[in-house]
Amino acid sequence: MNKATIRLTAAQALVRYLAAQHVRVGDEVLPLFAGMFAIFGHGNVAALGEALYEHRNALPTYRAHNEQAMAHTAIAYAKAQMRRRVIAVTTSIGPGATNLVTAAALAHVNRLPVLLLPGDVFVSRAPDPVLQQIEDFADGTVSVNDCLRPVSRYFDRIVAPSQLLTALPRAVHVLTDPARCGPVTLALPQDVQAQAFDFPAAFFEPRVVVAPATLPAPEQIAAAAEALRAARRPIIVAGGGVLYGEAADALRIFAERHAIPVAETQAGKGSLPFDHPLQLGPVGVCGSASANALCTEADFVLAVGTRLADFTTGSNALYAQARLVTLNVNAYDAQKNAAIAIVADANKGLTALADALTGLRSATDWCDRAVRLGDEWRVKVECLTAARELRADELPYEADVIGAVQRSAADSVDNDIVVCAAGGLPGELVKLWRTCSPGGYHVEYGYSCMGYEIAGGLGVKMAKPEREVIVMVGDGSYLMLNSEIATSVMLGHKLIILVLDNRGFGCIGRLQRACGDVPFNNLLDEDCATAAGGAPVVDFAAHARALGASAEHVADIAQLEHALRRARAAKNTYVVSIRTDPHRSTAEGGSWWEVAVPEVSARESVRDARAAYAAALRRRDGDSDAQ
Repeated sequence: MNKATIRLTAAQALVRYLAAQHVRVGDEVLPLFAGMFAIFGHGNVAALGEALYEHRNALPTYRAHNEQAMAHTAIAYAKAQMRRRVIAVTTSIGPGATNLVTAAALAHVNRLPVLLLPGDVFVSRAPDPVLQQIEDFADGTVSVNDCLRPVSRYFDRIVAPSQLLTALPRAVHVLTDPARCGPVTLALPQDVQAQAFDFPAAFFEPRVVVAPATLPAPEQIAAAAEALRAARRPIIVAGGGVLYGEAADALRIFAERHAIPVAETQAGKGSLPFDHPLQLGPVGVCGSASANALCTEADFVLAVGTRLADFTTGSNALYAQARLVTLNVNAYDAQKNAAIAIVADANKGLTALADALTGLRSATDWCDRAVRLGDEWRVKVECLTAARELRADELPYEADVIGAVQRSAADSVDNDIVVCAAGGLPGELVKLWRTCSPGGYHVEYGYSCMGYEIAGGLGVKMAKPEREVIVMVGDGSYLMLNSEIATSVMLGHKLIILVLDNRGFGCIGRLQRACGDVPFNNLLDEDCATAAGGAPVVDFAAHARALGASAEHVADIAQLEHALRRARAAKNTYVVSIRTDPHRSTAEGGSWWEVAVPEVSARESVRDARAAYAAALRRRDGDSDAQ
């Protein structure tokens, strides 16, 4: 038995262990951890900083400008890598650590891996309270890092170097397990980081991490097959698990073999090519007319790799009449909505279910109608994004900008990756963006986190440097978090960033009016409190240039198309801003979404909206008399 040891500090051991982990991606064996983003402070610079310097070639360290943003970058990298590879993140104690909470929640909701390594207060407590330490009057063990517990899939506080021997393998398991995948937090007290321990040398031997695919239980396949054989109007809803499970081909084969149309979620967009005959487009609140029409008539829904969030299900009203079968590697997600559950890898599950359905095809009239409606939706998308003449007093809206971007790609449309996260843009993009390959659409909508876009775009570019990464962001999100423009310039990772300036929070303004409320506190020039001079007019191009990017503002779509050609030809990050209409959105498609309207109001418009809301609730809950 090999009992050789090596004396290392806890920080040195952690970095050395991370650098020794590898993963197979296709035919290559690559480091599991592609690097670490670090913003140093007194809680991590002395020990962890020294360890990272020592291993800077095996585990590159990247400086960012905001802790939340660098975690978004790491999460986006993992998403673009289909959860195969990871970037770690380290911060100091105090505000650096708490800045990670939003990003951790985003990763948790979206089932995406990120390793968070915040510094922590002294275990010895000898110098307490140290700079930035929060003192809990009732619990001496609490630090700000405890805020990360509910948004971490695995949390540990390393109070002795020897604990890394168990904590690190557990962390890697959670990061790479398809079912448990999510954020991991290892809180690192600054005195423990510097303490030495005789670690077994074998602990640091290179290892190729393997996450075995979960096979479906035969009885689950049998129950799902029985339900599908009884169906006449089946439909498939493809979620992000199709992409993460590398099951796009299995999905296409299954759909073609059994003549079943496919709708997609935000996370699952790209599972089936945009122009595939059985592709219905997106489903749900931001869904296509074709997908939502068939979902309301379906008697069977096979939900693959989706957590069935409200935007996908129309707040559980869209296909409540259908028998639901879920195929998900995560048992928690598979058990939702009283479904027949298949707990399995998407690839293995689809293959097994297909084998159990030999010879089965959906009714010809159902399949033919699906193909016709899908074709009609694609024609509608072409019309909505086509170049058009605007009146002199008319501003473009998101569909006009999306069309310009896709026209500017010419024959290289599949080389583009669009990145977005929040506001009205995700609803427009999921309907109108055309992608024919997995990964060409990168929209974080599980947490709908404003500020993800630019930082996320950087992570995508780091994962896919050979592709053009186009970040589409509203002015509200841009103003929340734009610092990683400077990081993209510093690291030489070119982004094309389009800022759609509608002078406020246009999406929420539209929702506010739809609920019967008066416009209030959303649009800067119309309903926000301002000083006598009004709200400032932000020069986004000048701001981006100040961060090191090339930038310009354009007045219309024709100028935008010229600017996009310059942006594509540029070597560094290029920002283009354009004014857009805050009041318009694509009316086609969509489904009901439950947003609670006040039961009591002095305004008739709110009372009318409440009546419509109550009627929608009755319809969802099966009241046949609801109108």
